[in-house]
Amino acid sequence: MKRIFFSLFLFLATFLTGYAQVADSTMFKGYLQNKEYNVYMQINFYDQDVVISWEDMYGSLPGFLAKEGGNFCWIITDVSMEGRQAQLEMVNDYGSEDLTATLTQVNDSTYTLRQRTGSTIKVPNNGKWQKLPSTLSFTKRKTKK
Repeated sequence: MKRIFFSLFLFLATFLTGYAQVADSTMFKGYLQNKEYNVYMQINFYDQDVVISWEDMYGSLPGFLAKEGGNFCWIITDVSMEGRQAQLEMVNDYGSEDLTATLTQVNDSTYTLRQRTGSTIKVPNNGKWQKLPSTLSFTKRKTKK
């Protein structure tokens, strides 16, 4: 009898653990915003069909990070996903700087971008380059405003 309960417990524990780790197909898709630094990410790591409207010569991409109201961006050139975390390769749109980063889903609407190696993300801000911190929080929005 103990074996039956143990086997049942082991089966349920394995099943529920596997179920909890399955990522849905919208986790890494959409519009993420950081209001503090006025930057956003447009991503679709599944279909990799994001087109930068002012840089359409790059074609379809996994996504990009840009400053609101600007025409400068960091392009996501390669991505690999595992569970709630994605490994990103990024390059600025001049091609002069690159970096690796992770994007982690904290909960349904909060994400954390952590720069790992390479250049520091800089964006234009009032005629100067603004360095962004190595860790940024983003909130997922339904659509871009």
